[in-house]
Amino acid sequence: MPNRLFQGVVHQMRDSIDRVFGVIDESGAIVACSDPARIGESRAGVWDELAYVSDCTPLSGYTYHVITSGGKNECIAFVEGEDVFAARMVSVLAVSFSNIKHLYDEKYDRSSFIKNIILDNILPSDIYIKSKELHFSNDEHRLVFLIKFYNRSDMLPYEMVQGLFPDRTKEYVVNVGEDDIVLVKEVPEGCRIEEMEKLAAEIVQTLNTEFYAKVSVGISTVVDSLKDLARAYKEARVAIEVGKVFDIEKSIVSYENLGIGRLVYQLPTTLCDIFLQEVFKKGSIESLDRETLMTVQAFFENNLNVSETSRKLFIHRNTLVYRLEKIRKLTGLDLREFEHAITFKVALMVKKYLTSKPVKF
Repeated sequence: MPNRLFQGVVHQMRDSIDRVFGVIDESGAIVACSDPARIGESRAGVWDELAYVSDCTPLSGYTYHVITSGGKNECIAFVEGEDVFAARMVSVLAVSFSNIKHLYDEKYDRSSFIKNIILDNILPSDIYIKSKELHFSNDEHRLVFLIKFYNRSDMLPYEMVQGLFPDRTKEYVVNVGEDDIVLVKEVPEGCRIEEMEKLAAEIVQTLNTEFYAKVSVGISTVVDSLKDLARAYKEARVAIEVGKVFDIEKSIVSYENLGIGRLVYQLPTTLCDIFLQEVFKKGSIESLDRETLMTVQAFFENNLNVSETSRKLFIHRNTLVYRLEKIRKLTGLDLREFEHAITFKVALMVKKYLTSKPVKF
């Protein structure tokens, strides 16, 4: 609570209000008052009397007004007297104190600080200073989860995720868009990405079963400094965007495991188009039917092993060889040769990328 700021407002308004007035905190203690001698007095019973009201309430010679924030009762403004003047003054004080608290929370709230970092809204030189003010450890290992919602429900995405991670000392939930929620989580040194993917799977499962929310999760690499959270956030965004192009069936994508897809995604589309024209004969890649492309995918998944691929596809070995020969005649690439296979694999990814992001003329 910004008690010092409350007392500052009281001091400025003391000459304008010829009554005793001040603020009672959530414990029932007077934390700011026009009569300094009363600071520290307990009025715990007032909270019980005002538990279900928020407007001006006269009680035992004083008029009270509950100040709320985010639906939660935070403190109480009071003015001596039960008359119309007291009611008018306590309403004005409630607005003033509420604004002061909002500005204080906005300036010093840890989640707001984290949000400013990941969105690059704070200078790197100020991060260290602000982290000291908020008693933030600058050297903890942290990871960013970007949770993207694809459907709407009665409950806000932020509220759903915040409910899953109530610990605001090691886990911070930040709203960065209408459908995008960021979770910044402290992790132990040497944390393995498989463990974080398991946590992401639990998030997806819980949001789906309890809230019927369809989501995808992008996971950054681990960073060991607060200033690197902006980079981690960008990594999580790239993970989701690349995943939509190359791993459309996956709801969890980690930046660390993007592989070639990350490189392809960063290429200019015009360069990709030139690459396809140089690798394939005109129209050859479009001439490959769905069955042939599925055969190629299985061949890659089985490390270019003809026998294993034919067994997995439940086809004769000669049938697979025939299909590979067909591809060689159409494209000039023999997928049984490693270098040709790599070229074909990259070309297919480039084709997917161009389909998702057409070349602009």
